[in-house]
Amino acid sequence: MEGYNTSSTDFTFMGLFNTEETSGLVFAAISVIFLTALVANGIMIFLIHTDTHLHTPMYFLLSHLSFIDMMYISTIVPKMLIDYLLGQRTISFVGCTAQHFLYLTLVGAEFFLLGLMAYDRYVAICNPLRYPVLMSRRICWIIIAGSWFGGSLDGFLLTPITMSFPFCSSREINHFFCEAPAVLKLACADTALYETVMYVCCVLMLLIPFSVVISSYARILTTVYGMSSVEGRKKAFATCSSHMTVVTLFYGAAIYTYMVPHSYHSPSQDKIFSVFYTILTPMLNPLIYSMRNKDVTGALKRALGKFRSSQQVSGDF
Repeated sequence: MEGYNTSSTDFTFMGLFNTEETSGLVFAAISVIFLTALVANGIMIFLIHTDTHLHTPMYFLLSHLSFIDMMYISTIVPKMLIDYLLGQRTISFVGCTAQHFLYLTLVGAEFFLLGLMAYDRYVAICNPLRYPVLMSRRICWIIIAGSWFGGSLDGFLLTPITMSFPFCSSREINHFFCEAPAVLKLACADTALYETVMYVCCVLMLLIPFSVVISSYARILTTVYGMSSVEGRKKAFATCSSHMTVVTLFYGAAIYTYMVPHSYHSPSQDKIFSVFYTILTPMLNPLIYSMRNKDVTGALKRALGKFRSSQQVSGDF
């Protein structure tokens, strides 16, 4: 893949497909993950909106989590797969800016939404009698709007500054998408102050929702420990364990990328962790919630039963 006809404003990705021996296997794996993420999240959204048993605040928030996952995996993976098929690795300045903005907005919205979903579980377990009031439809919409506002604020603040730096002539991004740390390495200017500001911003973006998660689950564990009913404990742990698994996977990789000092990073490690929370997590989220949740599996069985019944009725005619 040498010698592209690129304009002076184009960037070139070094990408994930660096070696001919493994590039086909990596391409196939990412294609399967991408399709699985779209299908699994699409099914979650469909079940939550069509099955009345899932018309609760928790599943309402979960449907938006699935929507965000579908959106942000779609800002990165299709471009990467198409470039591999066409034998190119370039992206225009405008395209890189748009990808950077969408990525920051969507991943920021997911940070906040996951944190506020922990609050939902806290209210459900620690204040069940007040749950309909504390998690009303209006509150749910405020949570959704707040998550999107926090994510878009991050995108609108950081994207114009990141993309306003003069870039060196090579313009070769050692990554598979326009992630801020990789893009800033190409800047032909002192970015130390801005990187410090961005670090503080990312720490707040991570620590504020993560603090909500920690405090919510500390209260939940205290409440569950005091329950006299063994069945009640099991149900509470089953409900919360799915969310904690998702939070651990997502926040763990993001904390490494944005909070661990860059001196402890290498480009290959950055790519691996970015793959984990930008490509793998959107696929794992719906699978974790569905496999570990009897309500979702029950809704899926009912949907399949209705489909089979409709097929039998149409076959009789």
